[in-house]
Amino acid sequence: MAVFRGDPCGIFCILITYSAVSYADYVVVRHLIIPTMSDSLIGAVNVVIFNVIIFLMVMSHLRAVLSDPGTVPIPKTSLDFSDLHTGRKMSKENGWTVCMKCETYRPPRAHHCRICRRCIKRMDHHCPWINNCVGESNQKYFIQFLLYVGIASIYSICLVIASWVIDPSTNSGSSRHTRMVHSIILVIESILFGMFVIAIGCDQMQAILGDETAVEHVKKQGSYRADLSKKALLAEVFGKGSMFCWLCPFQSQHSTDGLMSNDFAI
Repeated sequence: MAVFRGDPCGIFCILITYSAVSYADYVVVRHLIIPTMSDSLIGAVNVVIFNVIIFLMVMSHLRAVLSDPGTVPIPKTSLDFSDLHTGRKMSKENGWTVCMKCETYRPPRAHHCRICRRCIKRMDHHCPWINNCVGESNQKYFIQFLLYVGIASIYSICLVIASWVIDPSTNSGSSRHTRMVHSIILVIESILFGMFVIAIGCDQMQAILGDETAVEHVKKQGSYRADLSKKALLAEVFGKGSMFCWLCPFQSQHSTDGLMSNDFAI
């Protein structure tokens, strides 16, 4: 089921993201490849490769934005939490807890997001760049988005360098000046976004391999399951298919450790 948050900050960040991506694609094709590589096959190859990266980036971003991150469903029948409001603690077996704001039971590692206003299973954090929480069901797409932004940033810088090495001069002074201005802006944009996604990507991989979400790290809860292998932890996020499928923004199956999200038996 597709979801979309009405958070103004998140919508603004999405607009910035697609504006930056559109500008980068425009500069690469119009001011780098066409003036310097249009007479050779390598120019067409670079256009195809760069736009394939952009396509995968956009697809993974849309999946991260529109996918349900793992919202804990609210039961159709209301539950009695009168004891909870009087200060008495209520808990369930297997680590289930009660969310006082949603007034429902939630599985282990689920946390309440004040922006989404719901509890999210295995919530890592709420990211304004995807206007959504990063949780159990969309963390794969979020990491894919970071990966393709990083690849596009590196590829853009390489194309800037290659274009000026191949053709350092341009027929007219105004065209050369325009090309230089766009090249400088693209390099700055690529460096900023590249460093940003590399930092977040490393943090995400550390969280996955350490089996500790950002929320759990802040609460200093430590690793949730120290006995699981690194491969099993990665498969839990990216799916049990081949590593090639991990790079594609397709639906994957997630392990739920036997906890069904619609299980509200007391």
